[in-house]
Amino acid sequence: MDARFAAELVRPAADRGWRPAITLTPTAMRWLESTGRLDEVAACTDLPVRSVSRLPGEPRPHPDPSVFLFAPASANSVAKLALGIADNQALTVLGDVLGAPGITVVVAYQIQDTRVHHPAWQRHLDTLAGAGVTLHRLDVRRPWTEVLDLLP
Repeated sequence: MDARFAAELVRPAADRGWRPAITLTPTAMRWLESTGRLDEVAACTDLPVRSVSRLPGEPRPHPDPSVFLFAPASANSVAKLALGIADNQALTVLGDVLGAPGITVVVAYQIQDTRVHHPAWQRHLDTLAGAGVTLHRLDVRRPWTEVLDLLP
């Protein structure tokens, strides 16, 4: 996740002239910190990279975007988003805009082949698709940059 996140998502998004506002799950934040890649990600945006909520009275660190990309999303995060479980800042932000008119949400998930057979998996995808989410399964053999073409 670490090298591909910066090289194939954040940097190419910035190169397209977009202003990435990055909110990570706690796990993604730990991975990027432990591999020393967090600074590389942060260098691609003028906004703070965050994973925790702000305190009451603190200014909002990111503007209100009209486009959201959740990538790479784990099976666990996809299930939580579909069920409305907002137990971290990334899922809270997405949950607040899910199904909202005029907001584009793309979820690019990366899962093991065995996970797609779980009886709840397709229901989670159907729930998100029913809310207007564009779903894309990331393929480890293909560049993640292809998901950027799904964004307006």
